[in-house]
Amino acid sequence: MTDDEVLRAGEGLMRIAQARGVAFIVNDRPDLAKKLGADGVHVGQEDASYGEARALLGPDAIVGVTCHDSRHLAIEAAEAGADYVAFGAFFTTSTKDAKTRAEVELLSWWQEMMTVPCVAIGGITVENAGPLAQAGADFLAVASGVWDYADGPQAAVRRFNDLFDSLAKVPRPAH
Repeated sequence: MTDDEVLRAGEGLMRIAQARGVAFIVNDRPDLAKKLGADGVHVGQEDASYGEARALLGPDAIVGVTCHDSRHLAIEAAEAGADYVAFGAFFTTSTKDAKTRAEVELLSWWQEMMTVPCVAIGGITVENAGPLAQAGADFLAVASGVWDYADGPQAAVRRFNDLFDSLAKVPRPAH
């Protein structure tokens, strides 16, 4: 897609998301997030740095950082001021080539050490999401697990919500 195509799609999607009280985060491109007036950006290790993204978008924007399976990268991002860190891929994914394979225990470790929220990403489905949430993922980034769900995206969202409702009734282990 060209930048203009991304901006046109982003404008429509951002209106829909924000009308429902959902933050609109642009992936990889702080420059396009700025042009759109998005709520924030998510940057990977090969994208603009956290500092560049923060400088461009300002102190009120959400800036999240991919940390793969690296505790070191995550601590650096958190100490720099990232609003969240993302770990993954936790499972085989068809969305993109995963550079690393993160272990579920990484989420528990993060919750014991840090207060910055963490996101689990990579191959997450209704069937495998429970252990990630129980281990401490504050958020799950899901693509194929919704869009490729056998009964359709709406059914997937309902199943995820049912899972989260059931997990909310079970206390997390104390860290």
